[in-house]
Amino acid sequence: VQLQASGGGLVHSGGSLRLSCAASGSTFSSYNMGWFRQAPGKEREFVAGIRRSGGTTYYANSVKGRFTISRDNAKNTVYLQMNSLKPEDTAVYYCAADKLPASAAFRTPGYWGQGTQVTVSS
Repeated sequence: VQLQASGGGLVHSGGSLRLSCAASGSTFSSYNMGWFRQAPGKEREFVAGIRRSGGTTYYANSVKGRFTISRDNAKNTVYLQMNSLKPEDTAVYYCAADKLPASAAFRTPGYWGQGTQVTVSS
């Protein structure tokens, strides 16, 4: 599966952005999908994940209540709605996919998109 992330940009603290990740090349609905991020000088970290059917979602504690992950299997796209953004949310955001069970797919996914930069100014 090939993944193409988009939607990043520069936003003020408290603002919102919606990231999109379009998938191609394979059956999208068979993949658990996730969003990860990597800030300068830090390791890549899990942000949010959604199971194949879209019925179950997972969030890092740092974004719970502010970010929402969703997917549209008809459009082969996963989204990350980010509200109440903070400067510490500044990072390159990556979408990822895997057919493994969620517990593995959201730890070490096998497929990655190219990343999109999100910058939150204070």
